[in-house]
Amino acid sequence: MSEELLQINGLRAGYGKVEVLRGIDLRVKRGEKVVILGPSGSGKSTLLKCIPYLVRPWSGEIRIDGLTVSPDPAVLRRIRANTGFVFQQYNLFPHMTIIRNVALPLELSKGMSRREAEETAKSVLDMLGLGELAGKYPLELSGGQQQRAAIARALAIDPKLLLLDEPTSALDPELRYEVVETLYQVAKQGRSMLIVTHELDFAEAAADRVVFIDEGQIVEEGDARQVLERPRRERTERFLRRLRSRLGESPSTN
Repeated sequence: MSEELLQINGLRAGYGKVEVLRGIDLRVKRGEKVVILGPSGSGKSTLLKCIPYLVRPWSGEIRIDGLTVSPDPAVLRRIRANTGFVFQQYNLFPHMTIIRNVALPLELSKGMSRREAEETAKSVLDMLGLGELAGKYPLELSGGQQQRAAIARALAIDPKLLLLDEPTSALDPELRYEVVETLYQVAKQGRSMLIVTHELDFAEAAADRVVFIDEGQIVEEGDARQVLERPRRERTERFLRRLRSRLGESPSTN
């Protein structure tokens, strides 16, 4: 079994005639936590969405656990059954209870019975401190609780790779904190994670590697502490300086 869970080679993608990703090469090892940083419009979300084929690549190759991602329905079912995706805006079904939101993907992708799926869903909700909210509807929850429920939904299928697209961007500071705490909890499980986020505290504490993307290309990547504290590229340093200024943080002096 290869040490690398995700392999991306020469990935190009865009919308209409606008090219967003301009030749991305990326690897994620089994159990590795990789944070993707970059300015707005740099292609971070598009990269994540290409992996489970939510956005169709123009060219290049994506392999997950040795399986090449393609539009073939049978392949997509296998890919999506092993890839959990957490969106910026929760994407919970408002007419379903939280437990049904978490259980439904288990029934559809794993073929579980409703009873088995809801037992698994309840276990994951309990693990994330949401067990008491299982019978509530999304609009009865705070934004932070909804995002944590979305994380529970992604975790319930026991994915080989967990993809998170700026999971705290739509939340105020107090609610961001509870979601980041949940991400810490998930990271400790040793699960492979690819995370688009500007939460530098999380990146410094939990990420193994940081990838900086600008204008659809990887500008710099490496050990999380090295990239965040001693970036080699001026573009990376300038971005981090602006981000810390916006977040009210002091630049690292290490």
